Amino acid sequence: MSARISSRISLAAIVAAPLLVGVGALAISGTALATGPCNGGVPATTETKCLTAVQIPGNPLRSFDISWVNPHSGEYYLGDRSNTGVDIIDTGTLTFKRTIGGFVGIKLNPLTGAVDNNHSGPDGVVSHGRWLYAGDGDSTLHVIDLDAPTASATKDVIKTGGTTRVDEMALTTDGEMLLTANNAEDPPFGNLFQANGDRNFSSVKEIAKINIDLAIVPASFGLSIEQPAWDPTTKRFYVSVPIIADNPKDCNYGQKSGPITCDGGMLVVDPANVQPSYGLFDPVKGGVVKLSQCGPNGATVGPHDNLMLGCTTANNPSNKDTLVINATTQRFVLVGGLVGSDEVWFNKGDGRYYTASNRLPGGAALGVVNGETNFLIETIPQGSGSHSVAADSKHNFIFVPQVAPFAVVGVGGDTTPVGAGICGSNNGCVAVYSHQVERDRDDRDRDGDGGDHDHDH
Repeated sequence: MSARISSRISLAAIVAAPLLVGVGALAISGTALATGPCNGGVPATTETKCLTAVQIPGNPLRSFDISWVNPHSGEYYLGDRSNTGVDIIDTGTLTFKRTIGGFVGIKLNPLTGAVDNNHSGPDGVVSHGRWLYAGDGDSTLHVIDLDAPTASATKDVIKTGGTTRVDEMALTTDGEMLLTANNAEDPPFGNLFQANGDRNFSSVKEIAKINIDLAIVPASFGLSIEQPAWDPTTKRFYVSVPIIADNPKDCNYGQKSGPITCDGGMLVVDPANVQPSYGLFDPVKGGVVKLSQCGPNGATVGPHDNLMLGCTTANNPSNKDTLVINATTQRFVLVGGLVGSDEVWFNKGDGRYYTASNRLPGGAALGVVNGETNFLIETIPQGSGSHSVAADSKHNFIFVPQVAPFAVVGVGGDTTPVGAGICGSNNGCVAVYSHQVERDRDDRDRDGDGGDHDHDH
């Protein structure tokens, strides 16, 4: 692992080096519900302003998972377990459009009454063109045609070979290949699929199973793999691995009593050179890069071939910061004052990283980081359980779903007044934040001086 460099240095200045390198869909649909102001609950002094709150019809939001924005289609997608489907919001009008159902929904732990995340769904979601891909709690991948009517939108349900959820996932830029993570299997594994690209028919099929050497991710200790990201520069998938053995040597990954002391890793997968099993990183074969001071969940590709990894104390209690690593050189910086993130997202529209930091000391927050300097700009309080974030690069809208209060949904509900204050209701919602820079860019575009802001994540 490269030595830590000062967080005062942007990774843009790092010199490149060789790479170590079909079931029927049940649906909730109808006219758009009214949205309201944020009704307090957030500071008025932040650069990132709470703009509105989109209400989701049906059951109050007790459990949701990953979210995604496709700026080309102008839609936001949320894996909504409470309503057994993927919610779709129009990112131009900020109104609810429909829910595409057919998922297993919330499963509860019979002993505690808490949500059993390992068997609930939907979970991870990604999209390209007309195709939406969503993981379910029964180890299946749903392939959804967004151009189809709601009741017939699900075109295929594919088994991935496990008994627990298909979690987070990533697509290549052309939408031709999809990497999914079965994070709750023991040992965990991924699946590489041929996806639908821009075709008008579904032809998804598995290419390979992605395994990590048991010496790196030992079985029987609940270790996992998390959010993958696709880097079009290196043409590799990069996957967060929360905890790996012997990082550092003789650390505790769960085989000893006491807190976890092992840091995590970053799995590098070349889809053109898939390995039967991945060991430690090799420049030709790929593999697991050992990280320092980070047990990551989230992963997203930012500027200059950098990746932000969402480090969290839930994996290693000693983690204090968030890590940004260069995909080519593997040098890294630490973003001070920000930790505890699940999903992370880079917004090309304003050049900022956004983090869903639900385990930040002092309470859940939306983290905002400058993508050039890697400095923390601000943290904005969120309701407890707010672990999902996605941004629309065309409008610079940032979407942060909020769970309903504990008093309404029980275990897993928001234990603070923040979420209800943002939502203006006790049902949960999707809070929408705005960064004002896009308005200036829109003005320049109208004057003929602006550029193209329509990018995919």
